[in-house]
Amino acid sequence: MQTVSVGVCAHNEGRNIYQSLSSISSQTLTDLKLAEIIVVSSGSTDLTDTIVKECMSKDSRIRLIVQERREGKSSAVNLFLKEAKGDILVLVNADNQLADEALSNLLSPFLDEKIGIVGGHPIPINTNKTLAGFAVGMLWEVHHQLSLVTPKTGELIAFRNLGFRIPAGTNTDEDWIRMEMERRGHVTAYAPDATVWNKGPETLMEFMNQRTRVNIGEKYMKKRYGFTVPTWQIRSLFPAISTSLKKNKKHLGKVIGAITLEFMARTYASVYVSFNKPDQYVWKVLDSTKKLS
Repeated sequence: MQTVSVGVCAHNEGRNIYQSLSSISSQTLTDLKLAEIIVVSSGSTDLTDTIVKECMSKDSRIRLIVQERREGKSSAVNLFLKEAKGDILVLVNADNQLADEALSNLLSPFLDEKIGIVGGHPIPINTNKTLAGFAVGMLWEVHHQLSLVTPKTGELIAFRNLGFRIPAGTNTDEDWIRMEMERRGHVTAYAPDATVWNKGPETLMEFMNQRTRVNIGEKYMKKRYGFTVPTWQIRSLFPAISTSLKKNKKHLGKVIGAITLEFMARTYASVYVSFNKPDQYVWKVLDSTKKLS
């Protein structure tokens, strides 16, 4: 029976780590074995490590790796990749929670040996009453519609353990792993029933900070490796946006606002990368995204 290792990268996630680990520990698998849950805590100064140790006393599969200082998510992921023993590896963000059966649904495509990486279905809990909340919801709806045709991996991914490491300073770890899998001849899949709950920014400033940082990382993927992330492929993106527009036609003002914010973030990111400014692989923590309940 193939084994699975789950990696959880955390920095000051005292408000979320218990719920996140509980949602992982409670998952059930039939054809695979969940062998270990490895938490990499990077420079945490709150109760993250203490809470993880409490969870370890309840579930022997949980392990804690303490990284003395925060060096970016790719560095934390590499520590997980070094320690993980599973045949299939899973990455879950510490501020996210898995829905029931999410892990089973995420892993089921690996019955096909051609599949190298699978992305889950992030669903934000933000309210759509504010422009920031609406923009978050529309963004992930577009990603969902896009992934049904051309998978976009992020927030929750599973991939075969092939022994590679992510280059230092990489911002978009999920996209790099996908690129490497495809270059090795594997196929990317999307598991729409592998639901993971996340929390987007609650303020416009934080939304713009997050989207700018993400787009900078994706532009550097193109510049450094020649890899175009699906959300930058116009032929795939346009139908996804069109579907989202039809669903949100009653909120035209917010739709225009959300598209404008994303356009601004992409424009800034394009200019930023054109001047070869540093990739933002160690990013500022957005406080409002850390309130997942």
